[in-house]
Amino acid sequence: MSQPPVSPLKLGVNIDHVATLRQARYSPDPTAHNAEPSLLAAAHEAEAAGADSITIHLRLDRRHIQDADVFEIRRGIHTKLNLEMGNTPEILAIALEAKPDFVCLVPENRREVTTEGGLNVANADTSLERTVKTLRDAGILVSLFVDPEPAQILASAKIGADMVELHTGSFANAAPDGGDEEFRLLVEAARLAHGEGLQVNAGHGINLGNLVKLMRVPHLAELNVGHHLVARGVFVGLSRSIRDFKTLMAAYPLEPA
Repeated sequence: MSQPPVSPLKLGVNIDHVATLRQARYSPDPTAHNAEPSLLAAAHEAEAAGADSITIHLRLDRRHIQDADVFEIRRGIHTKLNLEMGNTPEILAIALEAKPDFVCLVPENRREVTTEGGLNVANADTSLERTVKTLRDAGILVSLFVDPEPAQILASAKIGADMVELHTGSFANAAPDGGDEEFRLLVEAARLAHGEGLQVNAGHGINLGNLVKLMRVPHLAELNVGHHLVARGVFVGLSRSIRDFKTLMAAYPLEPA
């Protein structure tokens, strides 16, 4: 098997929806000996296909990823672990025990199907800054999932985040037939974040259809992609789904806007 292409733009593969499939049959006992599909097997396949990190979101409602999954994947993968989480004491305690390589703090609403927008860092209470400090003091890099708005970027830098993950949902919903305004906001946010010394990541709704346009955003370091890779993997296999994505990513950086 050929080696995955090398790209300066890294790919974090989110395997939450592998857990969604498992939970559809094996909830509330995902630890049953015959529970499938295996998240660790999915993570290993993603790594072999070129994933630069594995992303999982431990939600308060435990709708897909379970506590045991966090520790199994932490122990079992060979690349980096990105733990998405809400700013809650319960999940923070698990993060501090599991020690992922980095954490992405996201807003969380029990009624949402998936994350619907970025954190309101600019108007957050002091608990968010405390959480960022606690994680960083434990040696865990911190990313904040934010909308591409100047106030949110500046606030993220102010409270000590290492990275921002730009919410690309509005862009993804508009592209490829539109999205010019949403694209412009991403470009400006990326430039501002880079100027503030933040690593610039992006995620939400990214797929092969909008990836080329997104790759015209400057200063991107890592994309976090899950649903598209797993959904396309149903037809072509997870490994090929990831490899095809990495092949297209290898052209980054395209000429910036």
